[in-house]
Amino acid sequence: MSATDIHSVPHHDTDDRGILTRIFDGLISLAEKNQRLRQADKLSAMSDAELARRGLRRDEIVHHVFRDQLYI
Repeated sequence: MSATDIHSVPHHDTDDRGILTRIFDGLISLAEKNQRLRQADKLSAMSDAELARRGLRRDEIVHHVFRDQLYI
């Protein structure tokens, strides 16, 4: 093997993904586990009629879910 052979270069990343990709995947995983985001997804999946029965409009979902944290 020559020094320019790519297979002779030590490789420490066992799954061939870059660190930024792993960090991004971790952030997505955290977001997916967030109860508020799951609630927003559940509400977003409802029809406009279902939301209306709950006293919500589609454009109010995020404000409703994060109402105790957002000051808009």
